[in-house]
Amino acid sequence: MGSLLSVNIGRPRPDPGKRHALTGIDKRPVAGLVAVRAPGPKGTGAVGLAGDRAYDVDHHGGDDQAVYAYAREDLDGWARELGRELADGTFGENLTTSGLDVNGALIGERWRVGGQVLLEVSCPRIPCRTFQDWMDRAGWVRLFTERALPGAYLRVLEPGEITAGDEVVVEHRPDHEVTVAFAFRALTRERHLLPALLAADALPEEEKDTARAYRPAATLEA
Repeated sequence: MGSLLSVNIGRPRPDPGKRHALTGIDKRPVAGLVAVRAPGPKGTGAVGLAGDRAYDVDHHGGDDQAVYAYAREDLDGWARELGRELADGTFGENLTTSGLDVNGALIGERWRVGGQVLLEVSCPRIPCRTFQDWMDRAGWVRLFTERALPGAYLRVLEPGEITAGDEVVVEHRPDHEVTVAFAFRALTRERHLLPALLAADALPEEEKDTARAYRPAATLEA
């Protein structure tokens, strides 16, 4: 069992990389109850938390990326490595957690948050150039990818309200070994792992299609 240290909502601001007019990556902790619901298909900018939204509608938002969680323990590790303070929400996460192994969570794992909301782990976060520009560090996407601590996107299975301090209880763990970190490695630097992702039924169809399409490089004869 873990807990929510903070619930973070994005403040619209100009995209630092100027690929979009605005970005919602600037997430800040908010007080009080926040409504959580399934946002519907990707493409509208809708996300799972009331008051938040995505602006790169082609790559963010929708049911499979309704809520993004990152562990405070992993943020603290990054803070030590980067030599700078990282406030809750710095990575653009909606939920900053404590006491949960977010990257060790299984795809399809279900979390009960605050007694009402039920979330399901769907896929890892894949870093983008906006994230690098936001962090203002050259090579950030490469470094983040190498560390394979991506944090987890979650679906909303049962809506409700959440607030900082709520307990997070893992109610279900599926019968496979595909963790968030493993899926991230397969989808980024270790493509030979892709076929193993198909053991996780809860993986989004887009990622399943990537796994199905994988073909190992042809072996060249000496």
